[in-house]
Amino acid sequence: MRCVVTGGAGFIGSHTVEELVRRGHSVMVFDDFSSGHEENLGPIRGSLEVRKGSVADLEAVREACRGANCVIHLAARVSVPRSVKDPIATNHINVDGTLNVLVAARDAGATRVVLASSSSVYGESLTLPKVEAMTPAPISPYGVSKLTTEFYAQVFTRCYGLETVALRYFNVFGPRQDPGSPYSGVLSLFCAALRDGAPLTVYGDGEQSRDFTYVENVVQANVRSCEAPEASGLAFNVGTGNRYTLNQTLKLLEKISGRAARAQYAAARAGDIHDSQADIALARMKLGYEPTVSFEDGLRRTWEWFVAQKSNAAT
Repeated sequence: MRCVVTGGAGFIGSHTVEELVRRGHSVMVFDDFSSGHEENLGPIRGSLEVRKGSVADLEAVREACRGANCVIHLAARVSVPRSVKDPIATNHINVDGTLNVLVAARDAGATRVVLASSSSVYGESLTLPKVEAMTPAPISPYGVSKLTTEFYAQVFTRCYGLETVALRYFNVFGPRQDPGSPYSGVLSLFCAALRDGAPLTVYGDGEQSRDFTYVENVVQANVRSCEAPEASGLAFNVGTGNRYTLNQTLKLLEKISGRAARAQYAAARAGDIHDSQADIALARMKLGYEPTVSFEDGLRRTWEWFVAQKSNAAT
């Protein structure tokens, strides 16, 4: 299978690309390197075709998709707070960029597009866990952008016969998640601050909870979605089915690291939901998805990676 991975040099993308190569697939990475890094591709770089370009450029996406059987679309402008600050840029990359990918994949004769959606499409519903049959009600521009891409995917399946699968990720974390921005994933920020002895910020009272999902579990869902026979036209939760508060997470990270966190509490951010937890029954049934790395094991692996990164930088 020839697979194009947009955002393939990024956090989730590079892990996905590694697994596709390990399975013997032909892979092209399409990335503008605005947040991805070629070093994320590491020793598999020689086994890939890498093309620099933006999903906002339709002709560049068309070129990348030529000959593709499957497109895994991970390129996006991520972060709820950043979308609140700049909704136009979020819409341009996430919505217009996804439409470009769908058009290019259709015209290239690709069989399937797997696209990254988000648990943010559910909004602030008090019902837990979140089930795909729930009516979406996003409360941030980011959530709206991801829900819009799901609707576009469903329409392309209905109108053009292009198989599409949307994956609603729940708070993905792990090695290679960049802590270099205030909009980065919370666990990457926590790990980097704790490693460096710096203060870390908790927005709200820390009792908000998340279904933190280790990246290896997400990769499994991505790859399975490329060929699962009953998945086309559907959206799936990708999580663990469990949830932890930020305060619980900090205590666990302190236990793993043997260090005390210098936590500073600040006002909750606009667009952030309070609680999130996935029902993964549909993904189990249709994708054969089963999370294999627990939160605690994933957090330990992530901490060890962050410590190793600092050691490597010092040598």
